[in-house]
Amino acid sequence: MAAGGSTRVVVLALLANAGIAVAKLVAALVTGSGSMLAESVHSFADSGNQGLLLLGHHRSQRPPDEHHPLGYGRAAYFWALLVAAILFVLGGMFSLYEGIHKLQEAKPLKHVGWAVGVLVFGCFLEGYSLRAAWLECNKARGKTSLLRWARGTGNVNLLVVVFEDLAAMAGLLLALLAVLLTWITGNPFFDALGSCVIGALLLVVAIFLGSQVRRLIIGLSASPDVQEGIQGIWERHGYEVLTLHVIWDGPARLLVATKVRPGEPSIDATSLMREINEVENEVRAAYPEVAYNFVEPDFQV
Repeated sequence: MAAGGSTRVVVLALLANAGIAVAKLVAALVTGSGSMLAESVHSFADSGNQGLLLLGHHRSQRPPDEHHPLGYGRAAYFWALLVAAILFVLGGMFSLYEGIHKLQEAKPLKHVGWAVGVLVFGCFLEGYSLRAAWLECNKARGKTSLLRWARGTGNVNLLVVVFEDLAAMAGLLLALLAVLLTWITGNPFFDALGSCVIGALLLVVAIFLGSQVRRLIIGLSASPDVQEGIQGIWERHGYEVLTLHVIWDGPARLLVATKVRPGEPSIDATSLMREINEVENEVRAAYPEVAYNFVEPDFQV
């Protein structure tokens, strides 16, 4: 997927979450709702998430230099790890703390209409952001299931925003349910419980995203479909693929290292180099994400 598409999704999510966060905070202060306060912290954390993702995207676009000859693509993974490890976890832990505190010192809600109105408003804004992220996700994953795509993609910005928006929409619905149940029954237990559930949800998302980003930082292989496609291109040109490594080196950026054996052992060096260049061009045409393509010819049997 083009980097521009994922950047647009991040900006939309940032604008939506910033507006929702302010509205939720006002409603939380007016109503005294723990679920609303947890949701406001969640949305402020989400806004910080998008800020870090945009910073990571900017830094990952820096050109190669003497100290980083392959560029800065993986810088995006570092900032995404901060999103998962700091903001999501802090948001989740705060929500759990707030929920447990409310369970111990339950207080009735005030001006519940404020909370309901803000949550419904938040659902509309979050739904718009989620729709944009979901459409980009569908373009990127094709017929692949969501979880399988999530565990194999290198597009960390889109990955984080999709799961963040899913968690945010789920959190809004949970908070709305908790506030309504508290209003109907007059029992603040439901509001406190809603805060605890939202916190648990954020922690689950944080652990999942943190695990995936860790794999990308270490050097995650591209999907089997991509590896088989690149191998097939070499084989169609009569080469035997001895080794093939395709790893994510940044959002929408692949590094390929291939060791091949020519089908004609007596081929001269000039013809060999010309054929290898032709195959490399075909690989890049089929997979525009390939930023680096290292090829080692081998004649030994």
